[in-house]
Amino acid sequence: MQPPAIPDHIRRLRPYVPGKPIEEVQREFGLTDVIKLASNENPLGPSPRATAALAAAVSDNLGLYPDGACFTLTQALARRWEVEPEQIVLGNGSDEIIANLGLVYLGPGAQTVTGAPTFVQYKAAAGLNQAEFIAVPLHEHRFDLDAIADRITPCTRLVFIANPNNPTGTIVRRPALERFLDRCPETAVVVLDEAYFEYADDPDYPDGLDYVRQGRNVVVLRTFSKIYALAALRIGYGIARPEIAAALQQVRQPFNVNTLAQVAALASLEDPDQVVRSRRANAEGRDYLYGEFARLGLPYVETHANFVLADMGTPARPYFEGLLRRGVIVRCGDALGLPTYLRVTIGRPGDNVRFIAALEQVIHDSASGR
Repeated sequence: MQPPAIPDHIRRLRPYVPGKPIEEVQREFGLTDVIKLASNENPLGPSPRATAALAAAVSDNLGLYPDGACFTLTQALARRWEVEPEQIVLGNGSDEIIANLGLVYLGPGAQTVTGAPTFVQYKAAAGLNQAEFIAVPLHEHRFDLDAIADRITPCTRLVFIANPNNPTGTIVRRPALERFLDRCPETAVVVLDEAYFEYADDPDYPDGLDYVRQGRNVVVLRTFSKIYALAALRIGYGIARPEIAAALQQVRQPFNVNTLAQVAALASLEDPDQVVRSRRANAEGRDYLYGEFARLGLPYVETHANFVLADMGTPARPYFEGLLRRGVIVRCGDALGLPTYLRVTIGRPGDNVRFIAALEQVIHDSASGR
C-alpha cells in the first residue's frame, strides 16, 4: 500500500543541516579529543545562576506541564525592554516564531523578500506556506536594503533582515535601516532577526525595538541560545505591535516553551555579568582570529557576531575535511552559499589557538599536495 501523495511544496523543502556534532566526528575519524566551532554556541556556557536554577527545577517540575503563557518570563522581558507584556511572544527557539510568522502572513500568492546568503529558515517559512521566496544578493557581504526595497511588491508580506547577519556577521546600520523602513509599505511586516545583537558594538547598530515602539510593522526576534548559552533548551522570543503579537499567539503551539527553558531564561536575565563576560571573551577571540588570518594571508569578513568568515580563495571543502581529521569542527561555506569560505565560531582561547594550528597544518599539506 502506498502512502498518500506528498504535496509538491513539501517535497521541495530541504531539511536544515546543522554543524556536525562532536560525537559523529569522533565515530567517523576514531578521535577522542574534538572541539566544535561550527554552530555559533557560547563557549563560556550559561550563567551559573541559570544552571543553579535548572538544578532546583528538575526535581520539582518534570511531571507537570509548563506554564503555557510563560507569564513570569514574559513579565520579566517586558520590564527589561520597556514594552507591554502583550507585545511579547515566546517560542521554541526563535526558529518557531519564524515558522509562525509564515503561518500568519504567508500563503499562495504572497511573497517573502530577504538577502542571500542568510539564515535558511526564512526560505523554509516561505516554502512551507507556498509563498514566493525572493532572495536579493548581499552587497559586500551586507544586506543591500535599497535592492531589497526595489523588490517589494503589493504581494510582499514578510521581509527578513538578520542583523547581525548569519552567516556573514555583518550589520545594517541605523541610517540605512531607517531609510529602508520609510520605503516599506504597510502591507509588509519587517522582521529584524537580532539573534546576535548582544555582540554588536558598532555605535550605529540600530536597536530594532525603537521601531516597534514607534508603532511600525516590525517584529524583533531575539534568543537565549547565543550569548546566554541556552541553545540546548530552545527558547527565543519576539517583540512586536500588540496586534501582530496576538496573531502569533493564535498559531503558537500549546506548551511550546518547556519549564526548564523558562526557568533558565529567567535566571539568565538576572545575571548581567553573563553578557559582559561573554562580550569581552568574544572580542578577545575575534581580535586573535583577525590577527592570525592576516598572518596566514586569508581575507576575512569583519564580524559583529560570535563567528568569523575566512576566505580560503579556493573551494573550502578540502580544508573543512582536513580540519575534521584533526578534530576541529567548523562550518563549510558551501552549505551556506559561500563555497570558498570557512565560518568559525569564536571559541575559548585554547580552542582558537588549536583551530589556527590545525588550519595552518591543513594549508601546508594542501600546498604540498598531500
